[in-house]
Amino acid sequence: MPRIQKGINVIIEDGAKIGDNCVIGHNVVIHRGVIIGDEVTIGDNTVLGKEPFAASASATTSIEELRPLSVGNGTTIGASCVIYKGASLGEKCFVGDLATIREKATIGDRTIVGKGATVENGTSVGRRVKIETGAYITAFSTIEDYCFIAPEVTFTNDNYLGRTEERKKHFKGPTLKKGARIGANATILPGIVIGEDALVAAGSVVTKDLAPRNIFAGIPARCIRKVPKEQLIEEQVFYEK
Repeated sequence: MPRIQKGINVIIEDGAKIGDNCVIGHNVVIHRGVIIGDEVTIGDNTVLGKEPFAASASATTSIEELRPLSVGNGTTIGASCVIYKGASLGEKCFVGDLATIREKATIGDRTIVGKGATVENGTSVGRRVKIETGAYITAFSTIEDYCFIAPEVTFTNDNYLGRTEERKKHFKGPTLKKGARIGANATILPGIVIGEDALVAAGSVVTKDLAPRNIFAGIPARCIRKVPKEQLIEEQVFYEK
């Protein structure tokens, strides 16, 4: 039997698999089929493997059979988090208190999802990404390795703002290429591609694709200069090809 340190009032449903040396806080719910690796820490009041419910007016949530939630070795999940069935977390991730990760979201190794951040369904997040407190990552977004997303950044995916049936054919969140960085309170419009190592300044609104290795600022965001060489991702001590 795996060695588990378990709090009070923990519910582990049939079919859940939990590795060795895990720490599970009070009032945690681990739903059927969830797969948890070794040395995972789960904070109080967290729910893992939640089945999604679709609102009658939802255009991005579908009811279908989903694979079990999987959580990689050495990952830490904070208090009062909700991580849905069908999501996947890599090894040594960190999920802050009150964060939500939806179905079909994939989170790469050593990625941080900050306190109160939301990663919506169908989103791909790479390795060593930092998503800071309160950021909102909309459905069907792509975030490549080594990206940085500051607090309260908002991604969007619906240019029709909820009107017409045509919109359902065009849902697409932003794509951040490797090493892209987004400043606090910036807003990224649907389908935008932000180039490798590009930097978006705080408070900007991005309305068109951005070239790599440049700094953009304003409403709408415009190029103001090149990213300094010492800030490029390949110059960083933590960078691994």
